[in-house]
Amino acid sequence: MAASQSPTPATVAKKAPGAAAAPERMTGAQAIVRSLEELGTDIVFGLPGGAILPLYDPLFSSTRLRHVLVRHEQGSGHAATGYAQVTGKVGVCIATSGPGATNLVTPLADANLDSVPMVAITGQVGRSLLGTDAFQEADIRGITMPITKHNFMVTDPNDIARTLAEAFHLALTGRPGPVLVDVPKDIQNAEFDFVWPPKMDLPGYKPVTTPHSRQITQAVQLISEAERPCLYIGGGVIKADANRELLEFAEYTGIPVVTTLMALGAFPESHPLHMGMPGMHGTVPAIGAMQRSDLLIAIGARFDDRVTGNLEYFAPDAKVIHADIDPAEIGKIREVAVPIVGDAREVLSALLRTYRSQKNLNTPAVGPWVEYLTELKGRFPRGYEEQSDGMLSPQFVIETLSKEVGPDAIYVAGVGQHQMWAAQFIDFEQPRTWLNSGGLGTMGYAVPAAMGAKAGLPDKEVWAIDGDGCFQMTNQELTTAAVEDFPIKVALINNGNLGMVRQWQTLFYEGRYSNTKLGSGDTYVPDFVQLSEALGCAAIRVTKAEEVIPAIQKAREINDRPVVVEFIVGEDAQVWPMVAAGASNSDIEYARGLRPFFDEEESAGESPAAIDEVIDESFEQKEN
Repeated sequence: MAASQSPTPATVAKKAPGAAAAPERMTGAQAIVRSLEELGTDIVFGLPGGAILPLYDPLFSSTRLRHVLVRHEQGSGHAATGYAQVTGKVGVCIATSGPGATNLVTPLADANLDSVPMVAITGQVGRSLLGTDAFQEADIRGITMPITKHNFMVTDPNDIARTLAEAFHLALTGRPGPVLVDVPKDIQNAEFDFVWPPKMDLPGYKPVTTPHSRQITQAVQLISEAERPCLYIGGGVIKADANRELLEFAEYTGIPVVTTLMALGAFPESHPLHMGMPGMHGTVPAIGAMQRSDLLIAIGARFDDRVTGNLEYFAPDAKVIHADIDPAEIGKIREVAVPIVGDAREVLSALLRTYRSQKNLNTPAVGPWVEYLTELKGRFPRGYEEQSDGMLSPQFVIETLSKEVGPDAIYVAGVGQHQMWAAQFIDFEQPRTWLNSGGLGTMGYAVPAAMGAKAGLPDKEVWAIDGDGCFQMTNQELTTAAVEDFPIKVALINNGNLGMVRQWQTLFYEGRYSNTKLGSGDTYVPDFVQLSEALGCAAIRVTKAEEVIPAIQKAREINDRPVVVEFIVGEDAQVWPMVAAGASNSDIEYARGLRPFFDEEESAGESPAAIDEVIDESFEQKEN
């Protein structure tokens, strides 16, 4: 899917048997390093320990592999993920046995849900000690079986090269995902005759990338007949590097586009056909496009519950064309009229090619439909109210950051309110410029993932947008970034609370704020400026609106170390629009945090109401 990796695991598999070099005597640990080098790896993130120590000796001598010493194994996993997401290559992390390996569980689960190509190499106790509850023994294969695409234990040093080649191939092809390779210590120490390239042996793994022509023809026929079609675009389009094909298909057919949280940047947000992000905190036009659609064309999306809301009421009039590289996703959540298994780029190319070749088919007559959705964009723009206590509005901070830094930078978010505000108020024009933990919702993701992104694309400006809750989980990796020369920027949105949990407590628990305040009284603890400086960063605190732009500009001028800009914001800011958990998307509320959605004359004496009533009225007028 990502052609930029050189050489690719698939290339390794295709080399002729005669191309193999003469056997070379080495240890298993040396063979791991050599295999990583041959597979095109340039950087690994890890932390040494007893069971993986043999591997660290040849790593010390390698001139082709850079090792980044993290401060916590979770940081190595998220850094590998960030590297993979911006480069399209396989991210690699290393940990020792026992607690080192189990600290990778969270980033492995995160990469699995977000389909990120990652290979984790873990040390294991010697084979003679397996099953004895030896010191730092853990069955990491069993632990991670449900959260990896596949995992291996190497029990013969002669299998090292083949296993790693297969791990890379599995991670990168088909639906990408994490693969774990567990290597006992005695296998790392064993001497044997190393041969490269290996012959991969994966007889049951044959991912389908080229879609079947019959399904493509059926899909094109349905599209031509639709009156209210909608392109529902998921993160698979970015994984397949299919943004150009998506743009061509959308412009040829005139079909409006919605991009999920994981697909932001797959389609330019400035394009008139882009209706925004759907889901719990999506835009009214995006949700209206899906709810009123008569045909959903889902590409690389998995009908996540945060997108569909109450499934019973989701897009009730829409037939579904569902294209995905993973056949298990098709029809898993929603009944499908046309199932298409294939790579997103090949699917979009085939749809456009077939459409153009069918001279008897017209593009769908979507003029009134697009006009209606465009009107929704005008009536329900993004916006926010100033904080009643006079404190900074977090939306203002993030919107200003987007305007100052621009769409060429890479933005990495943690999880919570700041994640949603970033998704709403940053303007994404290009793929692989937006990283976040979508499926697992991992607090602590932003800082190490931003570090990995900077490692992968050192010439890019990288901003981590984090909350004070998330920041306290993995901020130790700022020391790694400082020591290893990864000058990332951090926009720290500090409201002194676990913001999204507090918002739910405000809306659904009568304001009973149980264990969501992070400070003590009116004091914000810790002092993030002093903490950041102690970790090796430059640090700036912002409390007033007029300080926001100068602080961002100053942060951009500092490139010899990481920079943390702490924005002290109001604790009562909330994320709007919002669909309550378990509610229909038609019950989206456009309220409390955003501008009034009626014209002044219409809104006299009115309070914000459920959007579905307004959509009903507007849509009926368009139909008539």
